[in-house]
Amino acid sequence: MKTNNIEGLTLFEINVLIQQGGRFVIFPNTISNLFKKFKCSNIYFVRPEENTFKYGLKHFFKNLAIGWRFFPSGPIYTLKSLFYLIKGGTDYTQIILDELDRDNPIYNPDLHYLKYA
Repeated sequence: MKTNNIEGLTLFEINVLIQQGGRFVIFPNTISNLFKKFKCSNIYFVRPEENTFKYGLKHFFKNLAIGWRFFPSGPIYTLKSLFYLIKGGTDYTQIILDELDRDNPIYNPDLHYLKYA
């Protein structure tokens, strides 16, 4: 799953922004045709000075246009997306940080190559 808005940031910078109030949020999408429904979500890194409304509004309109067709649960998922828009998304900050810490290798230089001859 792709995380949006962390392009060019190191893990240290992400941790500093999270301490200042940044967070990772997910807005659910339901895309459905007449017989199938697909649930997908996007992860956004919301910086401390940003509002989540601009990210969630796009997903609400997508659910409103595409997600309502799967009856009877399509309208329910559309209302659920409105709830998450008002709420500000689902906070997944700790889960994403745990994955980033696990996947980020620790740099241990070989001191043999750093010694002068």
